[in-house]
Amino acid sequence: MSDTELCYLSATEAIAGFRRRELSPVELMRAIIARAEAVEPQVNAFANTYFDEALEKASRAEAKYMKGRARALEGLPLAVKDITAIKGRVTTKGSLIYKDCVDDHTNPAIERLLRAGAILHARSTTPEFGIDWVTTSRLHGTTRNPWDTRYTCGGSSGGSAAALAAGATTLATGSDNAGSLRVPAACCGIIGYRAPHGRIPSDPPFNLEMYSTVGPMTRTVADCALMQNVMAGPHSLDNAAIRPKLRIPQRLGGIEGWRIAYSLDLGFREVAPEVKSLTLAALDALRRKGAEIEEVELGWTERLTSVAMRYLVLVSSGSPTRNLDKQADMLCDYTRYYMENRPSVTGKALYEAFDLANKMQSTLGPILERCHAFICPTNATQAVPAELKPWDKDLTINGKLVMPNYGWVLTHPFNMLGRLPVLAVPSGIDENGLPSGVQIVARAFDDVRAFRVASALERARPWLDTPDRRPRICDV
Repeated sequence: MSDTELCYLSATEAIAGFRRRELSPVELMRAIIARAEAVEPQVNAFANTYFDEALEKASRAEAKYMKGRARALEGLPLAVKDITAIKGRVTTKGSLIYKDCVDDHTNPAIERLLRAGAILHARSTTPEFGIDWVTTSRLHGTTRNPWDTRYTCGGSSGGSAAALAAGATTLATGSDNAGSLRVPAACCGIIGYRAPHGRIPSDPPFNLEMYSTVGPMTRTVADCALMQNVMAGPHSLDNAAIRPKLRIPQRLGGIEGWRIAYSLDLGFREVAPEVKSLTLAALDALRRKGAEIEEVELGWTERLTSVAMRYLVLVSSGSPTRNLDKQADMLCDYTRYYMENRPSVTGKALYEAFDLANKMQSTLGPILERCHAFICPTNATQAVPAELKPWDKDLTINGKLVMPNYGWVLTHPFNMLGRLPVLAVPSGIDENGLPSGVQIVARAFDDVRAFRVASALERARPWLDTPDRRPRICDV
C-alpha cells in the first residue's frame, strides 16, 4: 500500500491492520506526517503540529498492540480544532491575542479521545474565535479547499475538514453553533456530526447552550460512529450530558421501506442548480436502496436567520472574547466588523428564539415521526472564495446577491432545533470539481436513524475511497 493510500485509510481499516499486525501505528503516522508536510504549503490546515511527539506515541501504541492491550482508538492520528482546550497546549482560537495561551484543562470530549489512544499530531485552524464561515486569520493565514485552493474549506472547523480531505489526518474534531462542523464537511467532501445537545459533554459555560456542541469529523460513516461512541456519554462535570450513554451500532441495517422526506431549499434559501442536482442524485441512490422519497414543505422563512443571529449575539455578549475594545488593533478585520455591526439585542431575543424553534418543530416534528429522516443540502453553493469577507457584496446564487455569511448555508435552523441529530455527508462532486453535501436529520435523540441513512448512502455512492474521488492536490 502506497503512502497516499495509507493517508486515506479509514480509522476502522487502520485498527484492523494494527490488530492483525499488518500495519504499524508508526508506519501510518509517518505517512500522515509526510502527507501533511507535502500539502500544508497549499492547504494550510494546521495551526500547530507535534510530529516528533506523535511518532514517539505511535511507537508506544505499536507496543500495546503487540501486547494485546490496545485501546479503542490506539495509534490513530487526530487533529483537534484550535479552539478546544487541551491541558498544557497552546489554544490560540485563531487570534493574535491568544497566540501564547496555554490551557489548564482538557475539554471532556477531547480527553476521552486521547484516553482512548488517539494521538494528537496537530491543531487544526479556525477563524478568529470561530466566528466566520471561511477559515482565515491574521495569526495563521488562509486555509484553502484541497479540491480547489481558490475556494474556502468552510468555517469554522475548516482546518479539520481540509486536513481530512487532503489526507493529513485520520480523525479530526470540530465544534458547531450555527453549522461550523457541517459547512466545512460539505465544502471538503467529508463527514461532520452535530449530535443532539447533551449527547457529547463539553466545557462550561457553553455546554449548557443548546446551539453549541463539539463533534467528530471523519471520512467514513463507520469512523464517525467510532469517534462518537468514544466522545459521547454522561460526565460528572457537565450536567447537560445525557444519561444513559447511546452507542451507535458497529453494523447498521438497511433502509428498505423507510420513508425519507426532503427539501431542496428549506422554503427560503437560494440554492445553486448543481447543489440541487447532487442532492437529488443522493435521494435517488437512497430510493434504489429501498427508501420511499417525498418532498415536503416546512413553511420556514428567512426570519429564522435573523432570530438565530440575535440569539447568538445575546448568549455570547458576556464572553471574554467579546470584550476586546482595548485590543482591537490585534483583531482580524472581520472580527472588528462583526463587533461593530452586531445587532442590538435584549432578553427578548431569547424568547423569540425559543418561540420560533417551537413553531419550526411544529412542522418538522410531525414529518420526522411519519418519516424516518429528513434530507436537505448543507450549503447552497460551494463556489465561495477562500478569503470572503462578511461585507463583500458580490456573492451570488442563481444570479441573486446573497448574504456573504448566512446566505449560502442551510445549517443554522438545526442548531435552533438542538435536540435533533444532524449528520452532514457528501452528495457528490459538482461540475466545477467541488464537493457538495447533504444533511441527514432524524427525530430528537434518534441518532441511529441518521447513521443508518448515511451508511446506506455511503454504500450506494462511496466517497474518497479511490484516487478519482479525492482531491488531486499535491499527489504524493
